[in-house]
Amino acid sequence: MPLDVMEGSDTVRHIFIFLLIVMLSPISWGADLGKGLGAYQKGDYATALREWTPFAEQGDAYAQYNLGVMYDSGKGVLQDHKTAVKWFTLAAEQGLAIAQFNLGLMYNNGEGVLQDHKAAVKWYTLAAEQGQAIAQFNLGLMYNNGEGVLQDYKAAVKWYTLAAEQGQASAQFNLGVMYILGRGVTQDDVYSHMWANIASSNGAEKAGEMRDMIAKDLTPQQLERAQQLARECVAKDYKGC
Repeated sequence: MPLDVMEGSDTVRHIFIFLLIVMLSPISWGADLGKGLGAYQKGDYATALREWTPFAEQGDAYAQYNLGVMYDSGKGVLQDHKTAVKWFTLAAEQGLAIAQFNLGLMYNNGEGVLQDHKAAVKWYTLAAEQGQAIAQFNLGLMYNNGEGVLQDYKAAVKWYTLAAEQGQASAQFNLGVMYILGRGVTQDDVYSHMWANIASSNGAEKAGEMRDMIAKDLTPQQLERAQQLARECVAKDYKGC
């Protein structure tokens, strides 16, 4: 099994925040924004688009974000990445973390804009600093691969760790890889097994295979230690592992 970090930057683009709209938008707008939510849940995308567009045009970041997702996914409208970028940008500039993440993804993949890894790093960083796990994971990838930034394994480990502490399985897997290769951390097969074991339990692809491969090179005492560390880490909600 070749050991390398798990890529995953294109796996979570269409994250909707519709349940947050009524709670977090201005109170006077909540009921009307809720009409868009109800329509969307019924599959009536045209009505959802019609309800949200006026609020997006008046500067509501959540409505702007939702329009971005609709244009990005082609629901209720023809798919139009450029227009998606427009709405994501307006929401991202107001500090909405999920819009910042999606905008970073658009720049990273060159969808609706020219591919620009530096811009992707900028928007991932803003979202990651607000605690968004998938942005932290993607930012770790950028540092790991030296895309948009100088390659920096320690910085990659920092962002993977923050995402892993939130239960992000791909970040947990990548920490296992970093430990087994000694990138950004001291090489340690025990901690590599621990993270691979945890990532496997959270559904990370190939993590179980990596865990079992590492186990073959551990002494019985080391294996017992790695398993105990994994249990302790889970009990601590992945914090301080």
